[in-house]
Amino acid sequence: MKILLPNPHGFCAGVVMAIQSLEKALELYGAPIYVFHEIVHNKHVVDGFCQRGVIFVDGLDEIPESSHVLFSAHGVSPDIRKQARTRRLKTIDATCPLVSKVHTEAVKFVAAGYSVLLIGHAGHDEAVGTIGEAPDQIQLIETIEDVDTVKVPDPEKVAYLTQTTLSLDHVKNIVDRLEQRYPRIIGPAKQDICFATQNRQTAVKELLSEADVVLVIGSQNSSNSNRLAEVAREAGKPSYLIDHVGEIDPNWLRPQDTVILTAGASAPEELVDECLNYLCSQFQATVESRDIRQERARFDLPVELRSVL
Repeated sequence: MKILLPNPHGFCAGVVMAIQSLEKALELYGAPIYVFHEIVHNKHVVDGFCQRGVIFVDGLDEIPESSHVLFSAHGVSPDIRKQARTRRLKTIDATCPLVSKVHTEAVKFVAAGYSVLLIGHAGHDEAVGTIGEAPDQIQLIETIEDVDTVKVPDPEKVAYLTQTTLSLDHVKNIVDRLEQRYPRIIGPAKQDICFATQNRQTAVKELLSEADVVLVIGSQNSSNSNRLAEVAREAGKPSYLIDHVGEIDPNWLRPQDTVILTAGASAPEELVDECLNYLCSQFQATVESRDIRQERARFDLPVELRSVL
């Protein structure tokens, strides 16, 4: 068996910043630290922080007044920020800067009188936060079929934005249909899908012609990890999304296979190492690392932490 390990894979800059923020908050203030929603969409990471006294909540009313609360990488709505002030919570905003960019674009378009169509997934923390910037002016588009049924007050003033963790091909198909229906539609100055999501998808695509099977490490609620698996399936390759090495079914694999092993942007490297060790042990696999794209981006810690440090 040959394993192709595409680079980049695993943690992106936004995830690194969010995790470092929570680590630093624990160091500065001690447990418990509260986090609104999961810090990142990865079960291994969340469970590890729970064991250290971090408490993840889905509502701010679960947090005692004046406590420290960290907003996750996915961003939050203005209403959540208002609730936090009302409860006198000490907030640490670990929103990924690329998600903040989408929020800023949404506010700008709404202020200019546009109806905003957000391409994304219903219920995803990032989409919920973005829509919360202007719930009456922002509508969610999940599929091409949604484009044909959505209604806007003025077809001449429509803008679109996208969740940062989507499939490039999926977004392109929806945008093409939006442009057919609304010829004067406008979008962001720069594409909203984050560079890390793009790079991981591109890396998998470039290796698919050599592969028999694709294994993607990532949790089931991780949007970007699901998209990685979809990219392979849409190319006709068997693709499996796994949370950890224990979920690998040996029946998926043959000794002569070439396997792409990659990881979503919220999956830690230790999970990759465990899978590599298993495949090398069970299938006498050799590992070939392939550098497809370079990532050098680094995001600063939130200002709330920098001011203390």
